[in-house]
Amino acid sequence: MGKFVSKLMVGALMMVAFASCAEEKKGYVIDGQVTDVKEGMMYLKKYVDKTFVDVDSAVITDGKFRFEGVAPEALAHGLTTRKASNRPQVFFLDNDAMQVTLNESGKELSVSGSPANDIFLRNAKITRTKGYSLDSLLAAHPSSPVAAYFVVKDFAYKLDLEGMKAVRAKFDASLNGTEYVNQIESMIARMEKVQVGSVAPDFTLPDVDGNPVSLSSFRGKYVLVDFWAAWCPDCRKENPNIVAAWEKYKDKNFAVLGVSLDRTRDQWLAAIEKDKLAWTQVSDLKYWSSEAAVLYCIRWIPMSFLIDPEGKIVAVGLEGEELHNKLEELLK
Repeated sequence: MGKFVSKLMVGALMMVAFASCAEEKKGYVIDGQVTDVKEGMMYLKKYVDKTFVDVDSAVITDGKFRFEGVAPEALAHGLTTRKASNRPQVFFLDNDAMQVTLNESGKELSVSGSPANDIFLRNAKITRTKGYSLDSLLAAHPSSPVAAYFVVKDFAYKLDLEGMKAVRAKFDASLNGTEYVNQIESMIARMEKVQVGSVAPDFTLPDVDGNPVSLSSFRGKYVLVDFWAAWCPDCRKENPNIVAAWEKYKDKNFAVLGVSLDRTRDQWLAAIEKDKLAWTQVSDLKYWSSEAAVLYCIRWIPMSFLIDPEGKIVAVGLEGEELHNKLEELLK
């Protein structure tokens, strides 16, 4: 009887051990070939908030390379032979055995062995097609992180608060807590705080001389908070319109606070001078990660918020004649 019980115990322990091993997250393996580079380095990058950050690197030997690791979830990544590049060839990485072939000069990447990437490839081009319905993507893949990625990357900037909430409601519960759905929820939370009628969230950033400037220091005036950047063509086209508004209303209790999403101080200052932007300019030179841009859920530029003397938002996204008409209404 004792031996029988012992055998049962051993068997049970073996089953627990086996189950524990089965529960361990398997990793990914990327066996790659690059057809236009024989020797050098390959860089694996992850897409994070409009840019790509380094994850790993591998030596290219005779045109071949390999990556191994564990992905916490299926996420968009990129491959490139240029470490500083922010335009790698994009694919979806999950814990699969993947075979990839890259021709970087031709911007061609083929991937096999990844179900998530198959969904990504089927939708990568058509999601940007004019008239493409976001509803069709969500209906076909409500439980895929790929669909959530496309929302964050290609559709979020087109959606208002109610549109974002409607999109979030269409994802399956299995995606709760995943990275891209978390980003959607974060956008919704931040968008709720910068609606017309809300008190504008305060922030402090350095001006061109490095002195801290707070939005709250403009209380008592109408202030246009203008998010822009030297590298943004549409911003540079809109700047003369803001200059005209500034010249017309600067003596009528109106101010402008320019918030730049630049990364390079010299380019920022050169654009200020060239475009004759005479109002206060601030920037932490953190690109899309700018503290103020994150706080105001800036998803494209130019973007502006018109704030009244009490600090409440009275209009959002005014450009061209709309800006002048609104100022005429408020400051006549």
